[in-house]
Amino acid sequence: MFIEFYFEDNSDFRMARTILMSIRYSAAPFVIAQIIFSFIKKEKAYIFIPAGVLLVIDIVSIFNGMVFKIDESNDLVRGPLGYLPFIVAGIYCAYLVYLLIRRSNKRLLEIVPISFLAAGFLLSLIFPFVFGHQFADIFTSTITMGAFMYYIFSILQLTKKDALTGLLNRQAYYAETGKSIKDITAIVSLDMNGLKVINDTYGHDAGDEALVTVALCISKSCKIKQSSYRMGGDEFVIVCRKSIEEEVKKLIDRINKHIGDTKYTCSIGYCYQENGFLSIEDLLKKSDEQMYLNKAEYYKNKKLN
Repeated sequence: MFIEFYFEDNSDFRMARTILMSIRYSAAPFVIAQIIFSFIKKEKAYIFIPAGVLLVIDIVSIFNGMVFKIDESNDLVRGPLGYLPFIVAGIYCAYLVYLLIRRSNKRLLEIVPISFLAAGFLLSLIFPFVFGHQFADIFTSTITMGAFMYYIFSILQLTKKDALTGLLNRQAYYAETGKSIKDITAIVSLDMNGLKVINDTYGHDAGDEALVTVALCISKSCKIKQSSYRMGGDEFVIVCRKSIEEEVKKLIDRINKHIGDTKYTCSIGYCYQENGFLSIEDLLKKSDEQMYLNKAEYYKNKKLN
């Protein structure tokens, strides 16, 4: 980028500047697509298709100026598709932020760095039209700081998150349920049905895929003040803070709906309290008891059918 702007004052390097500009416009979507592809285990390689199409258009534009060209005065002139690179990059950025939010645990600690990263993306798309070539320094510092903060945040979260599903882990559950206990109004217990059969029949990769899918359904269903944890194996727990019972029931309905769209099933139970007298252990025990009753009913119906 800086080399490209360095050539701006020298018309002898018009072609070199045009090629560098083509690379710059094409690189950002590819980088973000790679981040998405690496971040989402089930993301397919087709995520690179828009970036690939843009690359071809940018290369062709070097010769016909459909996206941009450098005129004889060494000034940038946008063609009919002059805003296409910004539109494609913006769509990729928006999709990445959407995925980060969807797969987060909807807690302020996670939303803040994601918001900062989103602001960096947004400014990087706006600055070129406000500051022109001067935006390079601003863009670099803003986007680098946003990406660095989110990277540091992700590293710090590794000890709290389950490596396979991205949900909070058992260690985080014990640490966080020990704080503000009176705010915890409900616990929801979930246990996947038939994971052992999947592992024995199709292998552990299929079992891992099942766990990731179920975890994603749980994550999508949870809202603010509803934190989800993988306790181990196919056991999951959701801790609801300051939630009325109707909100807990709606949460379970959302989980059933999302999981119902997959080929997997889960048994679910919950325990709700208004007065805060029950301990975390009692809440979890009663929630588990209801979940096991639900599981027994599931297998009974399955056997009858």
